Amino acid sequence: MPATFCLDLGSVYIKSKEAPAKDVLKDLVEMCRGIQNPVRGLFLRSYLSQVSKDKLPDIGSEYEGDADTVSDAVEFVLQNFTEMNKLWVRMQHQGPSREKEKREKERSELRDLVGKNLHVLSQIEGVDLDMYKDVVLPRVLEQVVNCKDELAQFYLMDCIIQVFPDEYHLQTLDVLLGAYPQLQPSVDIKTVLSQLMERLSNYAASSAEVLPEFLQVEAFSKLSNAIGKVIEAQPDMATAGVVTLYSSLLTFTLHVHPDRLDYADQVLGACVKNLSGKGKIEDKKATKQIVALLSAPLEKYNDIMTALKLSNYPRVMEFLDIPTNKVMATVIIQSIMKNATRISTSDKVEALFELIKGLIKDSDATPNDELDEDDFKEEQNSVARLIQMLYNEDPEEMFKIIETVRKHILTGGPKRLPFTVPPLMFSSLKLVRQLQGQGQEENPFGDDSATSPKKIFQLLNQTIETLSGVLAPELALQLCLQCAEAANDCELEPVAYEFFTQAYILYEEEISDSRAQVTAIHLIIGTLQRMHVFGVENRDTLTHKATGYSAKLLKKPDQCRAVYACSHLFWVDDHDNMKDGERVLLCLKRALRIANAAQQMANAARGNTGSVMLFIEILNKYLYFFEKGNPQVTVAAIQGLIELIMNEMQSDTATSDPSADAFLATTMRYIQFQKQKGGTVGEKYEPIKV
Repeated sequence: MPATFCLDLGSVYIKSKEAPAKDVLKDLVEMCRGIQNPVRGLFLRSYLSQVSKDKLPDIGSEYEGDADTVSDAVEFVLQNFTEMNKLWVRMQHQGPSREKEKREKERSELRDLVGKNLHVLSQIEGVDLDMYKDVVLPRVLEQVVNCKDELAQFYLMDCIIQVFPDEYHLQTLDVLLGAYPQLQPSVDIKTVLSQLMERLSNYAASSAEVLPEFLQVEAFSKLSNAIGKVIEAQPDMATAGVVTLYSSLLTFTLHVHPDRLDYADQVLGACVKNLSGKGKIEDKKATKQIVALLSAPLEKYNDIMTALKLSNYPRVMEFLDIPTNKVMATVIIQSIMKNATRISTSDKVEALFELIKGLIKDSDATPNDELDEDDFKEEQNSVARLIQMLYNEDPEEMFKIIETVRKHILTGGPKRLPFTVPPLMFSSLKLVRQLQGQGQEENPFGDDSATSPKKIFQLLNQTIETLSGVLAPELALQLCLQCAEAANDCELEPVAYEFFTQAYILYEEEISDSRAQVTAIHLIIGTLQRMHVFGVENRDTLTHKATGYSAKLLKKPDQCRAVYACSHLFWVDDHDNMKDGERVLLCLKRALRIANAAQQMANAARGNTGSVMLFIEILNKYLYFFEKGNPQVTVAAIQGLIELIMNEMQSDTATSDPSADAFLATTMRYIQFQKQKGGTVGEKYEPIKV
């Protein structure tokens, strides 16, 4: 008679209720012992579990007996589980050793047959916490430990965690954790233990009402001790496994004890202790887990300030290799940006910059030619954005922050300074303007003041010198002009003059590219135009230099445009002592001569006079100063220039230029519009013929 037929017959017999269900089930379990082939025995007992699961003498079941029938149901399932596990383990010894890999694959495919018994146990209504603690868990763990099989131990420990309630795990933590060190050294305990902590973390996060249970059973202490014992029992555990365990424990701690930073720091400290002596961790799995470990506090608290309170946090970062250290530093900066974290003291800035020093300082171990250019720029831009976020309303503390940042970024090397110096400069200038706005009573600008604009400018001057020493003269010149303008607002003429002098030296000695010279001279002219702090002598000196540089540019059109731009240096609105009509006219006439020379050169080289665009631009300058009331710019001069332009455009050698035609047409319409205004403006423009 087939064995499965006997099981079906037994199932029908239980349904008839002619005998107690527990007796029939006991007989069926014993009957299955007759099948010695492991695979056939597994499938037969699996079939027994399937046909009997709805006929167990459970509480509320129609097969419930008069006595303690829940124990009978549990005993039946445990016996079946025990026998199935023995058969499953025995499979590894069947057949020749050369087929061991094939057998292990078959065993892995059959594991769910054994695990279903634990699922059935978890579904028995009568299995309460006490029965689980006193009977079910000890019997299951006994079988798991005694089978001494790697595959079985890993799978069954995972099953226990997955199928039974989280509350049961919490209340039996001692028993469950006590089994881990007894498992085979080759068992992947880190994964199973991490899954347990993940389940408990989610349970803690599900409701605040369950948190007292965790405190009552001292879950953190037990898990921490268990991890220590597991690592001790498996001295060959990979670094990735060690970090994974502590990462899971930290996640658990942050969910259950979010207010206990000492617990979180204790976890990090234990991780440091176990990693000590290993140097930089280069294993990708391990570094990934370290990043997860370090990211957990940032994700939980959304505040880098909390992470900075953890003394072991930077010690863990020391184990990261250079690329991963940069990744973690970027994660930290992104967290600050995302949460708009305010870092407002110099000591916190010091601690933060120690954490992200991988992005700030060049490493001898990483040659510059190995750095990806785009990645490098993004890294440095993130550091620049971070510097802009550092702020304290108290000038004294803000100055300390600036000094701290400066100390760190000046170690950054020539490639980093052009990214990190400008935000530091602008933060410093912001402080200067803040002090300037407070007035003399609150912060006298004398040398004795703890934080004065003069002292800040001295610091900025030294910083610019460092920048100009790393082959970034154009940037250094721009920053010099920014500082000069800030000194102008603070009425510090000597400081402003010094910065302008420095800018001129940079222009003369360091900037040789013609396009860069054009950009630089227009920046100089624009800044000098806005300066009002200079006396007559200093202003004349600086203005004379600017006009001289303009006339010496390589290309004639660039010369022309720079020279007529200099005309604005001699006529500044709202400053009557800075209006010199004659020198304005001299600049415009000089620009005309240069434009004419450019035309002649074009004619000699190409056989045509080229565009009249420069003449039209100069005409617009004439009109500007004419409107501003410069007596030296007369109607006759404007009329003569218009006639010159018309003659040039009608010349046989003239070059067609649609943009010049459009510009001239717009200029003529403007003159006509001003005529039609009437009043004083109309009278002024009336003599001009267009």
